[in-house]
Amino acid sequence: MKMIDDYKGKRILVLGAGKSGTHAAELLQQLGATVVLNDAKPSDQLPEVVELEDRGIKTITGKQTADILDNHFDLMVKNPGIPYDNEVVARAVSEKMPIITEVELAAQMTDAEIIGVTGSNGKTTTVTMITKILNEERKKGHAYAAGNIGVSATETALKSTADDTIVMELSSFMLLGIKKLHPHVAVLTNIFSNHLDYHKTRKNYVNAKMRITMNQTPDDFFVVNFDSDEWRQLSKRSRAQVVPFARTSEIDRGAYEKNGKLYYNDEFIMNADDIKVPGQQNVENALAAIATAKILGKSNLAITNVLETFTGVRHRVQFVLEADGRKFYNDSKATDIEATQIALEGFDHPIVLLAGGLDRGYTFDKMVPQFKQHVKAAVLFGQTADLLEESLQKASVKNITKVDNLDEAVPAAYHYSDSGDIILLSPANASWDQFKTFEQRGDEFIKDVEKLTHKQEEKQ
Repeated sequence: MKMIDDYKGKRILVLGAGKSGTHAAELLQQLGATVVLNDAKPSDQLPEVVELEDRGIKTITGKQTADILDNHFDLMVKNPGIPYDNEVVARAVSEKMPIITEVELAAQMTDAEIIGVTGSNGKTTTVTMITKILNEERKKGHAYAAGNIGVSATETALKSTADDTIVMELSSFMLLGIKKLHPHVAVLTNIFSNHLDYHKTRKNYVNAKMRITMNQTPDDFFVVNFDSDEWRQLSKRSRAQVVPFARTSEIDRGAYEKNGKLYYNDEFIMNADDIKVPGQQNVENALAAIATAKILGKSNLAITNVLETFTGVRHRVQFVLEADGRKFYNDSKATDIEATQIALEGFDHPIVLLAGGLDRGYTFDKMVPQFKQHVKAAVLFGQTADLLEESLQKASVKNITKVDNLDEAVPAAYHYSDSGDIILLSPANASWDQFKTFEQRGDEFIKDVEKLTHKQEEKQ
């Protein structure tokens, strides 16, 4: 960790607690700043507040109003999920107060090499693949996964050295709050139309994602999915060396699939079918990881050792268990249409789909082709159950039932299934109508499956 003087004697507001806010506040105090942490939740819902207070960090909880800025701060470190129209943030913007997110602070503090990964889908799996590959055959240091993957970037920065690598999963929310973050390799997995309730327009969302490469130079690398003309054009914005990857498009360099085989610059790496995790989306994730690994000098053996054994990330098309010939998969992270489309296309066997969640104001007709080809039955819950039912009916799916909650959905899905079927939770919606997080939704699904089958989840 670098001990810099940039924050010494400064008054800094950390907006939002949680892992990122707590670790940011602790780090800033170590660097000599006077820190105030503010969270809208009451203190009895924030167990970390007591420890911060014991360390001499002032906390203000139970409200989040603009008058907190009357205390005259030099900088705001903002929780990425707090939108810019929040009254505290909006006032800070109007007063031209610098605003950063925790990943920017971590990047300033570490001597480790940074690899950044962003995109609408596949970020976590790609980050995990890259991290595991970088730790294969490693003689010095360690590769750490951090950021949006659920591990505080500042906590990781505190323990990192110049021999280490930090592979950061970077959401669009995080990227809006960077100033100097400079990944040596930046990866763009894909871009769809996500989080428009936050970003307001697709253009804003795309621009936020592209901030991952804004500080790169010709000595750096930008790994980009070339299966979309839009993403190819976006790559031209970067000053870094562009390294493409593609599953369906023909490219003559980078990482690509051809006739079921994966190559890097015409060098055979492995067969696509040998990737342990199912689905074409994971072939794309593997190609992004291969490109990054080859840029960083990793051997083919290191790559295949990981990709032939890695069984997936929790809540991302995660195999749970098999019972009575049925395989249960937890894809609770599928919080948008595209993620569920990709999940459905990843299976060759009939699917009983569990779906539904927060109504964000769109229909599901885009999914009709996948429903028609892959779904034999569907069990729906949450605010969007009726909208999903309409689209499933257009796909001529005959067995559709609506239930009140996920606890009821699992036995209903089993009822419609036969031996050889896939029972898949892939909601195509955010979880916030009935759950606090997609992780909570996925964990509930696993508990319900275990209760139904009297078997335990197969740990990865």
